[in-house]
Amino acid sequence: MSLKKVWRLIPPIEASGKVQMAIDRWLFEQHENGLILPSLRFYTWSKPTISLGYLQKKYPQHWHSLIWKQEPLDLVIRPTGGRAVLHQDDLTYMIVMSLDNRKTLAIYQDICTFLIQGWKALGISLQYGTAKRGYIHNSSCFNTATMADLITADGSKLIGSAQRRGKQSILQHGSMVLSTDKQLFETIFNQVAPWNLNLREQLSSNYSRGDIIEILTQAAKKHFKIELITQPLSEEEWQEIFKVNQGEFKINV
Repeated sequence: MSLKKVWRLIPPIEASGKVQMAIDRWLFEQHENGLILPSLRFYTWSKPTISLGYLQKKYPQHWHSLIWKQEPLDLVIRPTGGRAVLHQDDLTYMIVMSLDNRKTLAIYQDICTFLIQGWKALGISLQYGTAKRGYIHNSSCFNTATMADLITADGSKLIGSAQRRGKQSILQHGSMVLSTDKQLFETIFNQVAPWNLNLREQLSSNYSRGDIIEILTQAAKKHFKIELITQPLSEEEWQEIFKVNQGEFKINV
């Protein structure tokens, strides 16, 4: 008889930032209320989007009217903390799991271990950043790297993560930068872009996005010692997510 814990694996969804944040928020709240299993998912953003940390009150007002390639950029608020992130050609991971008595940084680094192991299997070594509290004065999450973030050997930040803690549960999600348009980054943040923002060029093999997700999924199974049950969001769950969010969502699943 297996003693492994059981988690839910939600297949990848491509959708707007508003939809993705609504899903993450709903999964966290459901787990907080003891209604669902711990969950793992990977997802992508259907258009360039800036996500703001939940408590990020100060940011340039022109972000509300940015245009890129003749289309307005979306601006959304994450249910987690941290600074602004540009989501373009990135892959986002999300974990909702039970909270224990460990400190925030210990949980960050425990969850990040599966990412380190997975990206090592892809041929890229990662280590933790070193930025201190002064990072909060930088509007861009990806121009600083704290001890909760993962950087490559050349100092480029690959993964920026953020958390939300409840009474029973913790939500952690993070952006893994596969590539980013430097001009767009510099237009948004008025800062020089981190010089290396194209992880695809660093991969030793021609891995597809699906390959990356599969390798990271296997790393999660091994690290957390879990069994994963693949279960897409049901129609009933989508309806519940819609109920607690305003507007209509256009989804490409």
